[in-house]
Amino acid sequence: MLSSIKESPSPKINKKMASLLLSFGVLAAACGSDVAVDNGTSEAADAATEVVEEEAMEDETASTDEAMEDEAMEDDAMEDDAMEDDAMEDDQAGTLELTFAGLEPLANGVHYEGWIVVDGAPVSTGNFNVDADGGLIDLDGASIASPFEAIHTDRAEAVVISIEPADDADPAPSAIKVLGGDVVDGQAELTTAHPAAIGTDFTDASGVYILGTPTTAVEDDELSGVWFIGLDGGAVQGLDLPELNEGWIYEGWAVIDGVPVSTGRFTDPAAGDDFNGFSGVDATGPNYPGEDFITNAPDGVAFPTDLRDGVVVISVEPIDDDSPAPFALKPLVSEVADGIDDHVVQEFGQGPAAITGTAVLG
Repeated sequence: MLSSIKESPSPKINKKMASLLLSFGVLAAACGSDVAVDNGTSEAADAATEVVEEEAMEDETASTDEAMEDEAMEDDAMEDDAMEDDAMEDDQAGTLELTFAGLEPLANGVHYEGWIVVDGAPVSTGNFNVDADGGLIDLDGASIASPFEAIHTDRAEAVVISIEPADDADPAPSAIKVLGGDVVDGQAELTTAHPAAIGTDFTDASGVYILGTPTTAVEDDELSGVWFIGLDGGAVQGLDLPELNEGWIYEGWAVIDGVPVSTGRFTDPAAGDDFNGFSGVDATGPNYPGEDFITNAPDGVAFPTDLRDGVVVISVEPIDDDSPAPFALKPLVSEVADGIDDHVVQEFGQGPAAITGTAVLG
């Protein structure tokens, strides 16, 4: 296009050049001299040619600019069409099918929410809870029989399951993420060990404990307290637990007459926990997690008690959880042997298998 403009001036330019040359010829003839006519005509022709060439260059530049603008507009239009096509593809609906093992129901409006990670950003796939058998239900308790509808599933990098508060109005996931898994060939194996979830599967967790009541002055209630310590000429750290990701905290429990009673929450097994509401007042307990069950007994339980033949548990709890029972994650569990003495170190065993799940994207 540009080469044709340079090689062949437009008809408009040719007419203008002829007109100018004729005018200058007539003017020279009127002066009455052949030489003057020749010279004047020659000079006039040169001047006219100059003017016409300048105008031709201006017209050529304008035509080139117009052509470039037209091409740019065409390119922009093509880019816009491509972006619209991409957006339509991105918004095409897909599906997410979830199954779990070990996930427990949440109460008081607290619920689970599924997320897929697309280009590093979370996209919600919907809220849900589970029933006593682990089946998926909506927040009204109705069964969810079909997969969740979702968008961007073809671009999903990972799937994450979070725990959300009641009446949640925040469009972003909470800090409490229980399961996660990377998508491989349209499927993700969900575990607590995923970096986006709790960060560990607790297979390396271990610990010991003793029965004793260091916060009372009497000696006939020594079987009514549990402390997560070892004894080596004094109290030493009894729990070896992995560090938890944001949103999670450990909690100790003693199951008394079938009722789980908290000993307190903690993040550091080498320091005290956040609770001493059941302990005595005669002395201070060791600076490690544990509790004496002496005062302020909850409903259904009498203090002091005998913890033998009961169960002691270390659980992992959502940090905002207000449930009176342990969460599904119980890395350490021990059935307290009947007939053991106080201040005898007991070992924990491994608790139930960690929660797992599978996500299938379509």
